[in-house]
Amino acid sequence: MTCSKGKTPRRHGPKKASNIDKDPVGVYCRIRPLGAEDEECCVEMISSSTIQIHAPDGLKANRNGEYKETQYSFKKVFGINTTQMELFEDVARPLVEDLIHCKNGLLFTYGVTGSGKTFTMTGSPGEGGLLPRSLDMLFNSIGPFQAKRFVFKPDDKNGMEIQGQVDALLERQKRDSQQSVPKTPSSRQKAADPEFADMISSEEACKSENVDEDCCYSVFVSYIEVYNNYIYDLLEDAPFDPIRPKWLGGGTPVRNNEFIPPQSKILREDQNHNMYVAGCTEVEVKSTEEAFEVFWKGQKKRRIANTQLNRESSRSHSVFTVKLAQAPLDADGDHILQDKNQVNVSQLCLVDLAGSERTSRTRAEGSRLREAGNINQSLMTLRTCMEVLRENQMCGTNKMVPYRDSKVTHLFKNYFDGEGKVRMIVCVNPKADDYDETMLVMRFAEMTQEVEVARPVDRPICGLAAGRRHRNQVFRDELSQSLPALPPCELVDPADDQTLPRLMEVLERRHRVRQMMTEQYNKTASTLASMLQQLDGQISAKETFLHDQRNRLGEKDKVIINQRTEIERLEKKSKTLEYKIDILQKTTDMYEHDKRSLKHELETREQRLQRELSERRRMEQRMHGMVTDTKLKWEKECTAPPVHPMHRRSHSAGGDKWVDHKPTSNLDLDTVLQPIIPNAIKVSTPNEKALSKCQKYVLRHQELASDGEIETKLIKGNVFRTRGGGQAVQFTDIETLKQECASASRYSMSG
Repeated sequence: MTCSKGKTPRRHGPKKASNIDKDPVGVYCRIRPLGAEDEECCVEMISSSTIQIHAPDGLKANRNGEYKETQYSFKKVFGINTTQMELFEDVARPLVEDLIHCKNGLLFTYGVTGSGKTFTMTGSPGEGGLLPRSLDMLFNSIGPFQAKRFVFKPDDKNGMEIQGQVDALLERQKRDSQQSVPKTPSSRQKAADPEFADMISSEEACKSENVDEDCCYSVFVSYIEVYNNYIYDLLEDAPFDPIRPKWLGGGTPVRNNEFIPPQSKILREDQNHNMYVAGCTEVEVKSTEEAFEVFWKGQKKRRIANTQLNRESSRSHSVFTVKLAQAPLDADGDHILQDKNQVNVSQLCLVDLAGSERTSRTRAEGSRLREAGNINQSLMTLRTCMEVLRENQMCGTNKMVPYRDSKVTHLFKNYFDGEGKVRMIVCVNPKADDYDETMLVMRFAEMTQEVEVARPVDRPICGLAAGRRHRNQVFRDELSQSLPALPPCELVDPADDQTLPRLMEVLERRHRVRQMMTEQYNKTASTLASMLQQLDGQISAKETFLHDQRNRLGEKDKVIINQRTEIERLEKKSKTLEYKIDILQKTTDMYEHDKRSLKHELETREQRLQRELSERRRMEQRMHGMVTDTKLKWEKECTAPPVHPMHRRSHSAGGDKWVDHKPTSNLDLDTVLQPIIPNAIKVSTPNEKALSKCQKYVLRHQELASDGEIETKLIKGNVFRTRGGGQAVQFTDIETLKQECASASRYSMSG
């Protein structure tokens, strides 16, 4: 049997920028409830599309010490009371609709660690997230129109093969013979894993009403993670344990025989320049429950860890891809059309990005520190790619976008350079501890909204009659009813001569009716052909008119978009200016009040200074007189008597009382002549008490003479009272006591 291949649709050939319809990246914001242990909230939802962030207490946002409030706008903001169903209806449902209509989509969650990204994407029992709801809507929509298993078969080059009925049957028989586990239960209550048993209630189930019934569908899912900038297949059957290490401890690496490390995958580019993970496992699923089972199989292998900020923190970026292959039925509506050009493959990527985190807060060490570094590096690369894309689109530049710097950006390169719908949910934790990281996330989200992605185009119509799946069966039923019924054809008696003539008569009548119907069919076909020719001419004229009107409408849309953008910019500017005017008015009022208070205080102080100045002048005059009188009095009392420069005998011979000041550092000399001062107070350090009791003062000072001998000087003086009531010494003369050695010459002469 021959196989036909179908490839993921993409834009064929380069187009001029003016002819490509583009849509901005849809950025949504979801605010999680404040935790029980958190007290201060720094994020406030002020409208359905705007949030306001203010600095927490204790953090000054500028040098003036004022609190700075910042507003950010999104396509829509979901508050703390938003249900998972409401979020799905606004964000993910349009992407599932596009998936069914052969259009690609990308949805990823972004935010700080612990902001609710995994809950938004996966959910919890009773509150299913975007991923289970998307799968549920998909299977509710295409359930009756799914092809049998193995009719579509993935190749190894990001394509899809169509197998014949015989080959598909052989594949199914082979799978049934090798399958060792029971089939997936049909009810949600009997799902393989209880964690997903009650994800979505029957009341919340939804489906698309615009499904092409003349096509057959097959769903394939894959699940990968990007860990430390390496891609791993979470659905690979190799034994995998994320907790146990690859190597046992010890100086020499010894491989653990009980653990086979996962093999990283590489990215490749197919013939349509779409990126895909080579060798990635793609599992065909036929129900929501089976898809849940496959997802949970990979979820158990995903790397998570306990950090200071989150008990179950994702340590990798996870990508769950839903690939939908569809092909039209043949003209009879019984089998898939064996034409590879009519096969379309669309995919929806649901990405749960790991949260950005600061090591100063998580206190990560070792492998956790390395994981955090790789997570932050990949998110930084994503920001850089968005910045370069925005600059290229707004400024008309052609800078190289660094997709290859990270596996995450390289994998989704074709979404930003090709076509598809991209949506991002920014998850925000309003607690004050995340203020700095939240501000960085808001700036990235604001920038991402300005990036535009090519709008996906509608797939071409196969050209076969619509509704043929049911119409052909109805036609067969009507045809069988319009012809005479065949009589019983059993021949019981060999002599029966009535059964065969009766059968021949009925067959002749059926033949005549068939001829009449054939003639009527030919006439109707001729009439229809002429009508179709007329309709073709009218359609051509209408298409030309519609093309012109569409071009004019596109130009008007661009003008409207530009005007709307300008209006939004002016409104933001007006709000900012109004806010500044309000702040300036409050500041002016405060300054005026302070000015009046300071002026009144200044006047009061000037009056007080004048009074003090007058009082001081009076005091100065009074003190001047008192000082003059006191000065004359003390001058009379403290005038020292005149001292003769030379004395006949030592002052110590008198009857005055002396202060004998002998420092502790002086040496006792064994000279014959020793100074003896009667009636003296001996001190090593002079003090006021000793000086007040004496009239004379002598200091014994020792120093080396020029000949190297010790020379003792007695420095004498008179003690008298000072004007302030203290004691002063006036030195009068110096006596010297010196010891010399007799020289050798003098000794010989005397001998």
